[in-house]
Amino acid sequence: MTEWSFLTNHARVLVCIAHDPGVRLRDIALAVGITERSAYAIVTDLAAAGYVVKDRDTDGRRNRYQIRAHLPLPEAIGPDRTIGEILEVLVGSNTARQARRKHQHQP
Repeated sequence: MTEWSFLTNHARVLVCIAHDPGVRLRDIALAVGITERSAYAIVTDLAAAGYVVKDRDTDGRRNRYQIRAHLPLPEAIGPDRTIGEILEVLVGSNTARQARRKHQHQP
């Protein structure tokens, strides 16, 4: 029997980042079942699309990610659905709400 998922690898990577904004590419790759190179490419895609902002942590050794939960989904599956709304379902309400609140308080 073929294994498959309702979620794309891009969505699964986004869920990993939502669970842990300091997650390493190696850990994303293991969780999703892809190579580190693929994880890097997907994070790069998400950043280029504006869904994820990548910053270095205070000591400059690791990346930290911020999800821009207020952005709409790239495809229309309903009226004005956002990344944050989907993450509320997939990850839990606190993670997505915190990301939305953080964005709302930024200038």
